[in-house]
Amino acid sequence: MISLEQVRARAESDAKTSGCYLNPNQPFLQDLLEGLKRNEERYGYPTCPCRLASGKLEFDRDIICPCHYRDPDVAEFGACYCALYVRKDIFEGKTQLQPVPERRPVEKQVRAYGTGAEKQVEKTSGTLPTVATADSTGVELKIWYCKQCGYMTFREDPPYVCPICKAKREMFAELKIDTKASG
Repeated sequence: MISLEQVRARAESDAKTSGCYLNPNQPFLQDLLEGLKRNEERYGYPTCPCRLASGKLEFDRDIICPCHYRDPDVAEFGACYCALYVRKDIFEGKTQLQPVPERRPVEKQVRAYGTGAEKQVEKTSGTLPTVATADSTGVELKIWYCKQCGYMTFREDPPYVCPICKAKREMFAELKIDTKASG
């Protein structure tokens, strides 16, 4: 079982290496860290405390904390979606924390949450996404590499920011492997 101190240490370490800070509001931060701990105990991996997880790793990869959306959210809005990670100006109280819009694509939410989310999407937008539906069972993972530093990752979409060199998403290319032996 993971301790709250281990969750905090991991978050502090990640914040430090990514140039972020943890939310300075200690009671709020405590709630977020407890949510991470609870999710890790429940699912076996620390999903965002601010989002619903499906409990299926293949659907939740993008919301494992720190989620794939953290870096662009912090850069654009000063904080990640749940405000666990914040920019320096917010940490120092120079800038007010503002709400961060959900960046996770609706089709990923629908696929992860099933028919309940499917009905919600129908209500709000009138139509379902065509990329993935609620009854999808497979996730197509691809190999992406950063054209700037060579970092490689195996996931559904390229990262918003390279974790190594901080290159933007546009610098990632899909690596296609020809499995047929040439003769």
